[in-house]
Amino acid sequence: MFQTIKNALKTPDVRKRLLYTLILIVVFRLGCYITVPGVNNFALAEAFNNQGMASLIDLISGGAFSRLSIFAMSISPYITASIVIQLLAMVIPALERLTKEGGEEGREKINRYTKLVTVILALIEGLGIYLSYRSSGIFMDTGFLTGATVVISLMAGTALLMWLGDQITSKGIGNGISMIIFVGIIAGLPSGLTTIWNLIFGTGIFSTTGLLIGLGIIIGAIILVAGVVFVQQAERRVPVQYSKRVVGRKMVGAQNTNIPLKLAMAGVMPVIFASSFMTFPAMIIQMFVPNIANETGFWSVIYKFSIATSTSNVPVGYSIANAIVYLLLILGFTYFYTYATFNPAEVSNNIKKNGGFIPGIRAGKPTTDYLSSIISKITLFGGLFLAVIAIIPMLLRFTNLNIAFGGTSILIVVGVALETVQQLESQLVMRHYKGFLE
Repeated sequence: MFQTIKNALKTPDVRKRLLYTLILIVVFRLGCYITVPGVNNFALAEAFNNQGMASLIDLISGGAFSRLSIFAMSISPYITASIVIQLLAMVIPALERLTKEGGEEGREKINRYTKLVTVILALIEGLGIYLSYRSSGIFMDTGFLTGATVVISLMAGTALLMWLGDQITSKGIGNGISMIIFVGIIAGLPSGLTTIWNLIFGTGIFSTTGLLIGLGIIIGAIILVAGVVFVQQAERRVPVQYSKRVVGRKMVGAQNTNIPLKLAMAGVMPVIFASSFMTFPAMIIQMFVPNIANETGFWSVIYKFSIATSTSNVPVGYSIANAIVYLLLILGFTYFYTYATFNPAEVSNNIKKNGGFIPGIRAGKPTTDYLSSIISKITLFGGLFLAVIAIIPMLLRFTNLNIAFGGTSILIVVGVALETVQQLESQLVMRHYKGFLE
């Protein structure tokens, strides 16, 4: 990895892309400290103290939510909009055709629809944030003009993040949306290190118990990182043989190749989708019932269930039920995302058209069934792995530890880092062959 980064810095074009990405990341981090107009900063810290849902959003936004900055909503409306559009594509034939057969033009239309839905969801979420905290005293004025300014500022921040993500994807390195989430989580690293330091020297006296706990946390994080790297890089290689065939006036010889099927083909997106899906009900409920945390009844139960992913201030039963639903959602999104990116029937037809076959498997439907069986098994393993990693922080919340980096955070950070390094390598290979041909 370090050699790849070193080679990238030596390549002028790739170096420009890295510098461009770094500049946009700096813009994002600066925006995290620009508070929306009309906020009382002294009342802000107290209002956001012990807010379970706020802590989860704050983790993804890099601390922007607790500061109520223009990037407080981060990119979460865009993630939710992506989920909505992909689910609608399964039931609306026109959207399904655009997704599968539309080509570049279809992808651009889907992207426009996603951004339109993002603006609508950002408006709803911005209203929810304003109405939820209007009674907490963090706004100097609770009139219509202040509310409109706050909501528009939050919407503009989300729109700017969408633009930054698009620019990073097209002109920088890596996936822009994933990179923004990555940077937001990495911003919590100093807080995690401070927590470990306070375990050891928090009372001013060296604590052996704190040292052992700190070492346990560090070793656990290293094991998690190693496990995530192993699963992200692991793949099942399906052998494919191609017989001799005539291409033009030449006879092309037989070839032996393979289809690499990754264990975690969907990457970290199922975890991000599931997290957004779980917290969305709490956002909607808070919009209509600002003091829902102190209320009782049906909606209070739904609210506590929704925020159980990110707080320990709820009964154990809510956390257990939340963990089960969270696990099922991650599994469901893993299967959904995997089959959206890999179609066994399409791959089988391509193999058959090119005169290939899987040894021991007949071409056509038997090949499709064989690939579907393999995908189903490895996706189940990959989905369970993602779910276990994501649920680990729930166990830590029943202790006195407040670690910024949980399993989900490590999963996202490692996944995005690996994806970015792979893109760097592909950029370097492309530049190498381009220079060779010229």
